[in-house]
Amino acid sequence: MKKEYDFSKAKRNPYSRLLKRQVTIRLDEETVEYFKETAKEAGIPYQTLINLYLRDCAASSRKLLLRWETTPVQGSRTSFSTAR
Repeated sequence: MKKEYDFSKAKRNPYSRLLKRQVTIRLDEETVEYFKETAKEAGIPYQTLINLYLRDCAASSRKLLLRWETTPVQGSRTSFSTAR
């Protein structure tokens, strides 16, 4: 392996933008902290961990069971659990 590489004439991969899509999502602070801590233990970026988790949910067709409550539960309007 060389000590230094010259990337001055390098070209960006034209397909790299097709691999992932940038989105904005709002998550609870506790959720973000959970993924950050778990990602740190695994030695990977937390956004990568979230992507892996969501990809696994999609691949296994995991669904959420949503049920609307008439009385808010701890400030929330919904109650949900994961279908297994």
